[in-house]
Formats: sequence, C-alpha cells, structure tokens
Amino acid sequence: MSKTAILELDGKKYEFPVIVGSENEVAVDISKLRDVTGAITFDPGYKNSGVCKSDITFLDGEEGILRYRGYAIEDLADKASFLEVSYLLIFGELPSAKTLEQFENDIRKYTLVNEEMKNIIDGFPKTAHPMGVLSALTSALTAFNPKSVNVENQSDLYEGVCKTIGKFLVIATWTYRKSMGYPLNYYDNTKGYVENFMNLMFSLPTGPYKINPIVVDALDKLFILHADHEQNCSTSTVRMVGSSHAGLFASISAGVSALWGPLHGGANQAVLEMLEEINKAGGDVDKFILKAKDKEDPFRLMGFGHRVYKNFDPRAKIIKKAADEVLSSLGVKDPLLDIAMKLEKAALEDEYFKSRSLYPNVDFYSGIIYRALGIPTDMFTVMFAIGRLPGWIAQWKEMRLNKEPIGRPRQVYTGSPLRDFVAADKR
Repeated sequence: MSKTAILELDGKKYEFPVIVGSENEVAVDISKLRDVTGAITFDPGYKNSGVCKSDITFLDGEEGILRYRGYAIEDLADKASFLEVSYLLIFGELPSAKTLEQFENDIRKYTLVNEEMKNIIDGFPKTAHPMGVLSALTSALTAFNPKSVNVENQSDLYEGVCKTIGKFLVIATWTYRKSMGYPLNYYDNTKGYVENFMNLMFSLPTGPYKINPIVVDALDKLFILHADHEQNCSTSTVRMVGSSHAGLFASISAGVSALWGPLHGGANQAVLEMLEEINKAGGDVDKFILKAKDKEDPFRLMGFGHRVYKNFDPRAKIIKKAADEVLSSLGVKDPLLDIAMKLEKAALEDEYFKSRSLYPNVDFYSGIIYRALGIPTDMFTVMFAIGRLPGWIAQWKEMRLNKEPIGRPRQVYTGSPLRDFVAADKR
C-alpha cells in the first residue's frame, strides 16, 4: 500500500503521494500543490526540496556515506581510475578493460583545441581569475562546436562526452599557463589523463618534465573524490541551465561560475588563506585554536566540518593518506604546511572538535596537496572543476533523458501592492 501525506490548510485537507527512494529516503510529492491548494512551499536554498529523481549519487551526511551508482567511494578511490569513474557516472556502469581503453582513446581524438581559442585567452589580462577565464573558454567552445549534443542519439551523446572531457582539461590548464605567462601546452596522446594534466600544467620548453607517480596517484584520487556530490549548487545550476535545453558547453560553463563562489568550490582556497593569516600572525597554532573555540571571536577554522556531513567527510579519510604520501615524497618545507599539520593534529585529538565532529574535510587536504605541488591558490577551484566535470555531464545527461521540465521556482512576493502612477513633475 502506497504512503500518503495529509496537509491541512484553511480547514481543508489535501492528500499527497509519498515517494520512497532506493535507500529509503522519503519525499512528499508536492508537484500538484499549487494546482490543488493555490499555495506553494517556502524553502530558502531548497534545503528541504527534492528537485529530481536521480540514479547517480547517494549521499548520507549523518552516516558519512558517499556512493556513485551504488559503489562506495572508498572502493572507487582505491581501485578505479578517474576516467573509469567518469564512465561509471556518465553511462551508469563500470566499463570493461576493453571499453575503458576505447573510452580513453576516444577522448584523445578530441583533445586538440581550436587555435583561435588562443585569441580569446589572449584577450584576458594576466591578472584575470582563472575561474572567470575557464567559464568564458568553456562557453566559447560552443562557438567552435555549434552542433548541439543530441541526448537521444547514443553515438552523438558519446562523442559530446568525449569532446567535453578532452577539451576541458586542456583549457583548464591554459588558465594557469596564462596567469604565469608561460606558453600554452598541448595534450600528449601517449600519456594518461592525469599525467597529461601534470604535463599541461608544468612542462616547460626549456627542459624535460619528470612526472611523479605518487603525485599522479594522489590527483587521480582527488579527481574521483570530487567527481560528483549530489544536488549541490553547481550541479543544480548545470541541471537548471540545461533544463532550458541549453547546450552541454553552456551548461558546464554555468556550473563553473557557480563553483567559483567561496561558499562552494572556493572552500579549499579559503583553507590556504586561513593558513596564511595564521602564519602572518606569528604561526601560533594554539592561539588560533583558542580563537576558534571562542564563540565571540569572528575567526573560524576553514576546512573543518562540512555543511552536509554531520559526522565525518568520508572523502577526507581517503585523501589524508594521499596527502601524507605527497608531502613525504616531495619533501616540501613550507611553514603553511607545518601549520596545517599542527591544526590537523589538534582537531583530531582535541575533545572540543571531536565532540562537534569538526574533523578535517576534503577541502583541507586538497588545499595542502595543491600547495605542496606549487599550484597557486586561485587555481584551486579550477582543480575542483576538473574533478567535478564528469558529474556535471552525468547530471545534465540524466536531466535531459528524463525530459525534466524547465526549472522555474516560485516566490512569495513581499513588495508594494498595486500603486497609482504619478507623473514625474508631480512626484
């Protein structure tokens, strides 16, 4: 027997169906609410509103669970590659070894970016924020690939996926090269995807660049951990923009802009800014731990706790080990990283933080890794975008295949009621 929920409004009772998800999530279906009652729900930030049914990602913040297509994030980060997980997210199943090899080769077909794109990036000042440049370049891909991706045609969709994954990595690294004044690099089809990221970013024409396999492994894990995270701000933006039947590149560009905000993708950048603040104040970690505990003090520890995970961030446990390995392998001596390690120790041992589940999250450790690699702080969110790309594509594809209606939230109007117009000379 199906469940229902009853709403009483102005003495009248209305019955609405209840939807139960595959992990026993419960939702009251109010899609007909306004039609039958004339009322709407009020839910700022949509924190209590389910906007879609999705088969992609399951997240349980209370229990610290994250799964892609039913697979535990711990297993995927330990046993799969980033492109393997990308295929899983977008197409629904893990690829066979042969299918994965074909997927990687098909992505390589589309890694060359039109040379005229250089004219666009040349138009930006060197000081432009990489995320602003990335959003613009992603949108510009539409001009060089004007044919819309037909989600109903499997070969057309597959080509669009491979093209987006191939070109996005290149233009993302170009934003860094532009800011550094370096010549732009090209994808090397003899190397893997993450190895290409390293080469695209750091290889210089003045000499050979040696890729550290420990770093590659850590970045591969980081990209996997960031690949999708249910209906967050940028993912919801991609689905909202795509619901108007805007193209894939335009929708991804909108996602990049949403991710840019400091409350979303900019969180790992905020971690480094906090470490710099502590360092400039003399590096006294104990002092700032006390400030963090003081409710009257405006200082807040960035990279600890999580808006969704109320217990612990499952991704942080995975990437902590990788961060330790990267720091050990590179032997980096950096006062900011020393401060970060002291903060980590305090948060993991201090009862104040433990009792409040204020453990280091994925943003804390990703910031540490990026810092150790010499990646500038304003590039951190670009790194996030590279990882999140397959999730955005998967969500866009699902939304279009499900034929979801165009997004159109309602509002509660609180402005002036009808007023008479007064001529300018009489106001």
